[in-house]
Formats: sequence, structure tokens, C-alpha cells
Amino acid sequence: MSRPHSYLIAAKVAVIAMATGLSSAHAQDPQSAQDPPTPQGSRTHILPEGFITATGRPEPVNRIAGTVQVIHQDRIEKSTARSVADLLAENAVGFMSEWAPGQTSINIRGAATEGQGRDFRSQVLVLLNGHRAGTANVAKLSVADIQRIEIVRGPTSVVYGSQNMGGVINIILKTGRTAPGNLVEASVGSWNLFQGMAQSGGVVGGFDYYVGLSGSTRDNYQVGGGQIEANTGWTRKGGTVALGYQFDADNRIDMTVRTDGIYDAGFRGSSANTFAFDTRTNQSVDLSYTGKIGDRGSLFWQGYYVQDVDDLNNPSPLSALNAVAARTTVDHNRRTLSIVGSRFQPSYNIWEGNQLLVGIDWERSWLRSNRDRQGGRSVTQLSPQDNNQTENVWSFYLEDSQSLLDDKLVVRGGVRQTMGTTALDWTPFATTLVTGSNNYTATTYSAGATYAFTDWMTGRVAAASGFRAPTATELGANFTTTPIGTTIFGNPGLSPERSQQIEAGATFNWLGGRFDAVVFQNTIASRIAPITISSVGGRISQLQVNNPGNIVVQGVEYQAEADMIQTFKLGAKDSWNWKVFGNGYYNFKMIDYGAQVGANSSMATRINQYGMDIGTVFGQSNVDMPWSFQLLGILRGPMWYNTEESLSPVFFPGQIRNTTVYQKDPFWIWKARAELEVLRGVKMFAALNNIFDVNAHPIFIATDQNPCVANLQNQNGACGNSMMGREVIVGVQFRF
Repeated sequence: MSRPHSYLIAAKVAVIAMATGLSSAHAQDPQSAQDPPTPQGSRTHILPEGFITATGRPEPVNRIAGTVQVIHQDRIEKSTARSVADLLAENAVGFMSEWAPGQTSINIRGAATEGQGRDFRSQVLVLLNGHRAGTANVAKLSVADIQRIEIVRGPTSVVYGSQNMGGVINIILKTGRTAPGNLVEASVGSWNLFQGMAQSGGVVGGFDYYVGLSGSTRDNYQVGGGQIEANTGWTRKGGTVALGYQFDADNRIDMTVRTDGIYDAGFRGSSANTFAFDTRTNQSVDLSYTGKIGDRGSLFWQGYYVQDVDDLNNPSPLSALNAVAARTTVDHNRRTLSIVGSRFQPSYNIWEGNQLLVGIDWERSWLRSNRDRQGGRSVTQLSPQDNNQTENVWSFYLEDSQSLLDDKLVVRGGVRQTMGTTALDWTPFATTLVTGSNNYTATTYSAGATYAFTDWMTGRVAAASGFRAPTATELGANFTTTPIGTTIFGNPGLSPERSQQIEAGATFNWLGGRFDAVVFQNTIASRIAPITISSVGGRISQLQVNNPGNIVVQGVEYQAEADMIQTFKLGAKDSWNWKVFGNGYYNFKMIDYGAQVGANSSMATRINQYGMDIGTVFGQSNVDMPWSFQLLGILRGPMWYNTEESLSPVFFPGQIRNTTVYQKDPFWIWKARAELEVLRGVKMFAALNNIFDVNAHPIFIATDQNPCVANLQNQNGACGNSMMGREVIVGVQFRF
């Protein structure tokens, strides 16, 4: 696939696109003043208690009954991640499929995002500045303008509605208060990688501003062992403008406008397609107000608009799964999701130690798709991959917390009532579609408590429920046809998916360190999933149903970080820094009680049995030339997968695509990064990714190597899929 030469030239000068806007993060971000940029090489704070905002209101981490993982700015700055997907994978947030440069699915505690990142079909909710992002495909979102990411793993709050079944990922963008000053950065790397960004922020009186621009491009990469993997190049463009005004100590207004996306990204998919490519973009604007009501009350309001676009071209010109006359040279599907919404959250301290939060949310979204197919004489126009729909949602919720026993004990609980209407709208080429509306209601709750046993140990217990509403495509009384030839029939009798989580954990703090551990269970019920009703000649017919069998995942999770010099009182000079960190999980039970008979396994699929990251940062600050070195290891644990790949009958006899479950073995990936501040404000850096040149992939079974374990006659130009091999990056950064 060739890309316009103008894109390459624009990317090579590093700054390609910008947007204007402002961040509602103040209402969501009282930690702003506590989380400033970290000077090069300085000894940073360790997993600061601070405040987190993914629960819908600013509160200290040690008062939250659920499990919260925060990726702070110091970790982001030392990462070579180009997308949020890369960053989450480096921090062992959960299973990350990384299907393609522009498409990644996530699994947290057995709850998964939909494979293409459709947020309206996701069981994990992705937020931007506290509002719905419009996508669960975090591969399309860059990291350049992100201040921090808060991941709510467990049952924490009822302030968010549909899709909150396994967790919430809240992406908080930079503002003039959190990212003051100016920054310009450019880097180059393997396979014609060119990337750059420019940022400027500051505070002038009561006004603050932030402007960020970023862009990058890369050609096809090499896999471990050396061969080029065709159709893996991409171009990224993004920009953010954040504006804020502080009227007085108690009243503030914020606004953000942003754009982000990946363009002409190769999409090999399950058939190693060298002809398919995608463009996926996400834009949003949000406006918020934060104020006080008397001495005991406060008010937060936010309005937002989001537009998310997936522009896909996934032809199948070679695969023998289609007759020659039915093969496509063009299969172009464009999907646009638009969202407008409002959140109104007053809170009040009824008496000492008490805080009552009341919420009213309204949201309207509409999905519009079209599709164009060309190719052999038998190729006909089919309906898009998603039926058009319009959804209106109202939600009301109450959540109360109370401090007791001299603030050692905090108990909390909440309930949410969600009422929605999903309208099935006219859809191109869906001639049998019967339009209409379906109403649904869902009641969810959260409850929990934290107790400070000592100054250095806090325990917590919590329980909560979640849901996901059926989509118009799942409800629709017609069918859609996917590019791999699977016909999926809708079912108007579907009910919402539901989840139930319980957990118990503890946090241990000491001078220079913190360790958090939790044991949990998540049960996912009434799952909406297609079951195969016929399979003839490679053509599969499926029906959407509420699976009567639950998925049950039980496991443990941990977070750890320590300043080794402080922890072990090593007596080193103040200029020396040495930090170790890690995150991980182990699922000792992950059973799918509704697995299909032909699966030959009851293991829950597309979830790692275990995973972790472990790293260390070593260096010096407050010297003439501050420096640091980071080494990071990422373990991708065993995973069970009912693959869509057509595998070779020699190596995988008796495979039923989408049904037969196979196990993928674990593997490690190691990364290193070094930084040296050669002049004040001028930093040189170099990175080495996949140090040992491993040829592997988080999800696909058929990697791009010999012998090929895929059924080549059913492929579209290549053998299998591998992640990129050893990559070198060098760059320079200017701060002023």
C-alpha cells in the first residue's frame, strides 16, 4: 500500500496537525498542582496518594474502596509508546490484543472491549477528561498531550453507566497548569520512523492555556529474525488546545478541543491481509464549570461533543474462502459515531465527615455507516458492518461516603438508575431491516469501605455491578456480513449484559515506597455473543443470543514502586536516583461456563492468565549533565484464543474457525531507554525496543515465519502476523 508523498513530507517535519480547545480536567483534576512536570533526572515521588478523579469526584486514593492504577507523567515521559495502547501494555493494565497499529482490544478482569474498538459494544469504558471518549480502541489515541491515565480496575463508583463492566480508563489531558513552559521534541528510528511534537502552556493571571501538536510516520517494520512485514506502516496526527479561567478561589471554567487519529494504517487482520488499510480518528470538545455552593456544597457541570470515525477498507482479493467471482478488490466501510452529552453533579457535606454526590446525566448518540464493495462479477452491495442507530440515555444516581472512627474508617455506597432507548434506523442495503425502538433500564450499585489499620497499612473491601446495553446491530431483525464471510443475525429479544464484582485489598506505604495487592472476582452474565447455527463451505452463519453461561474470573493484582535509596537507606549522594516499579496480575480462575461445545476448552478467551511489567530507572540529577537509564520488561502470559485465522490442517487438524480454542504460550519483551541533558533544557535520548528481537504476537497464532502454520490458500497475501522486531530510536528534546 502506498501513501501520498505529501503525508510523508509533512510527518518528517514532525508537526502535522493541531486542534483547539480546553480541558475540563480541573473539575476532574485537583491534583494538577501536585503533579507538575518532573525535571530531568530528579528523584520523583512514589505512587503519590494525591487525588484521583475516575470515581467522578476528586478524592485521595487511600479513601477509595476499589483498585485504582495511575500512570503518571514521569512514566509517560520515559516511555517510547506512540499510542495509549502501547502505554497500557507497558503497565500491565490487562490483556492487549494489538491486532494492528490502528486497532487494539482490551480485557480487564474478564471484561473486554469489542475487537474493533466500538465503544457502544464494549465492556470497558474509556473516558477523556471524565466524559465518554467515543471509542474503546485506544490504539488510535496518541500519548503526546496526556497528563496521566487513571485505570479503575474494580468496583469503585456508580457515576458511569453502560460499558463499565470490567473497569474505567480515564485519560486526563494536559493544561496550562499541569504542563507550563515550552517543549519541542523530534526523533527518528528504524523503518523510516519520523516523529515530533511541540507544546506550549502557561498561566497569565486567572487565565491558563495549553497548545499541543504532534505527528509521526513509519514504514513497514521488520519482525524478529529480519523479514519485512508488509502493510504495517502508518501516519499519526494530533493536537490539543486547552483554555481555562479562574474567576475566584471557588469558581472556574474549562474548555478543551482536540483531534487525534491514525491514517492509512495497514490492517493485516486474521488473514494477514496485505491489501487492507484503515483511517481512524477521534475528535472532541468539552466545556465544564466547577464552583462552590455555600460553605458545604459544590457543583460540577460538563457538556461535551464527540465524533469518532472508523474509515475501513478491508478487501479480500485472494482468499479461497470466497469463490473467485465473489472476491473483493474494495470493501470500504465508513462508520461515524457522534455523541452529545451533559453531566450535572452537585455534592454536599451534610454533616462532618459526610459527602453526598447527586448526579444527572443525559446523552444522545447516533451511529451512521455506509459501505461500498467492488470486485468479481458476483460481488454485490451488502449492509454495513453495523446497523444505523440512535440512542438516548438518562441516568440518575446517588453516592454517599462517611468517615468514622477519627477518619480511620470510610464507608461508601451508591445506586444508579439508567433508562435508555435504542432506535434501529434505516441502513444502506439492509433491505429487510425492520426499524423500531427498544427501551431498556438498568439498576447498578456500588458499596465498600476502607480502614487505616496503621499509618502504613490500609485495607479495603468493595462490591459493585455493571451493565452493557444491546446495540441496534445486535437487536436488528436482519443480518450484517463481515469481511471474513460470517453472517450474523440480529435478535430483538436481547437483554443487557451484566457484571458483578467483589474484591478485598490492602495498601502498604513506607518512606520511598508503596505496595498494593488485591484479590477479586468478576462474574459476567447474560453475555451478548453470536453462536454458530451453520457452517457450510467456509460460510458461517451466527445468531446473537444472551449466553446462559457466565464468565467467572478470580485473581490477584499488585502494584509496586520504590525509591531504593530511601527504602534501603543506602546513603548515596542526593544526586543519585534509583527506582524500581512493577504491576501485575494472576488469574487463578478464568472459566467460560457458556463455551461452545466445539471449543474443546472452558477457559475464558482473549485474556492473559497472568501478565506483568517490571522495570528500573537509574541516574543522576543536580549535576552538570543529568542522565538516566531505564530497563523495562513486559511479560505476556498464556492466552486462550478461538481464533478467526484459518490455520493449516497439517499443524492444526480439525480447526473450526471462531470456535476451536488454542493456547498461546507466554513471552517476554524487553525495552531500554537512556537520556542525557547535554545543556540546560536540551536533552538527548535513545531507545531500544524488543531488545532480543523476539518474533511473537499477543493474539495471533500464525506468526510471519517459516514454516507457515496458516492455511495459505485462505490468506490475503502473507503468512501470519508478528509484532515488530528490534527497533532503535534516537531524538532530542528542548524545554524552555
